[in-house]
Amino acid sequence: MSELRRILEAILFVATDPVPLTVLAQITEESRDKVRGELDVLAAELVEGGRGVILREVGAGFRLYTSPDAAAHVERFVMAVQQPRLTQAALEVLAIIAYKQPITRQQIASIRGVDSDGVVNTLEARGLVVEVGRDPGPGQAILYGTSGRFLERLGLRTLDELPPIADLLPPAAVADELEP
Repeated sequence: MSELRRILEAILFVATDPVPLTVLAQITEESRDKVRGELDVLAAELVEGGRGVILREVGAGFRLYTSPDAAAHVERFVMAVQQPRLTQAALEVLAIIAYKQPITRQQIASIRGVDSDGVVNTLEARGLVVEVGRDPGPGQAILYGTSGRFLERLGLRTLDELPPIADLLPPAAVADELEP
């Protein structure tokens, strides 16, 4: 293993957030192309070696993740020490923001049919949604969008990797049965 690859692996091991390629290049005092090449080799080595971690490019950088093959065991371990899961309401609001952003609190409440201010506050506190601007209309309401942490938690590079919303909806016949 090259010295640069060892250094990159060590940095990524201790990083709590994805590390941008430019930062890795600056820290190692190597070109972006050389660092990118070493990251590609490291990613391949981790997969080919059947290791417990994989290297992925997400959001605006690179991060080590647990191997999907170890998911069941890692999940059992994490469940013992993980912070509380998101509530159904929080998941609904997060999905609305992810697919409709930028969006105001009023628009979220209109879609859900209930006030969602507390849920939005929780998602903000967890770093999953952020203020992305102001609505130009009266009152200049805050516009919300998903954060880099949201992308990281879902293992996505961009929002374009979200599944199409139509794939997540029930067929029309099932939806009709759900209507009161």
